[in-house]
Amino acid sequence: MSSENIRVWRHPCPSGAAGRCIGAGTDLPVHWRAAKRLARRIQKLAQRERLPKIIYSSPLRRCADVGAWLKAWGWQHHQDPALLELDFGAWDGRAWAEIERAEIDLWVADFVAHAPGGGESLAALLERAGNWRPQEGGLLISHGGWMLARRWRAEQGQVLPAAATWPKPPRYGELWLTA
Repeated sequence: MSSENIRVWRHPCPSGAAGRCIGAGTDLPVHWRAAKRLARRIQKLAQRERLPKIIYSSPLRRCADVGAWLKAWGWQHHQDPALLELDFGAWDGRAWAEIERAEIDLWVADFVAHAPGGGESLAALLERAGNWRPQEGGLLISHGGWMLARRWRAEQGQVLPAAATWPKPPRYGELWLTA
């Protein structure tokens, strides 16, 4: 891992996410005020710490809308698919209560290698998040799963998680500093 720290914010709470499996395949919006509020927080931190006005985000609206505010204020905004949330395949967008318990149990039993809903495995997300490097600067807006994978890889290296040891995601709008 690089010793360069990145600052990553989880996107604001998206509209219509409650009780649903939301991953890379569901592009939910965030309220414009929430996106603007987070953009202001990012801008203030960058000014205070004299950081470059460069932001990277997932291309999904819940992240990209924050980047769009910053771009309107003179920032460079780069959208990068490597910052996407886990792809839950056929589960994406469905209510958790509608997903068969047996399907969830298969994922829990093989938490790292199984691709939930036929989408992407946690192993793939760990690799994608762990290998991501900004071209310049280290400010980004991403998703809870991506942030967890990035931190896990930085802190645990090649140790693989089990479902029981996988931590809870950050709060919406929360900032994490990670390698």
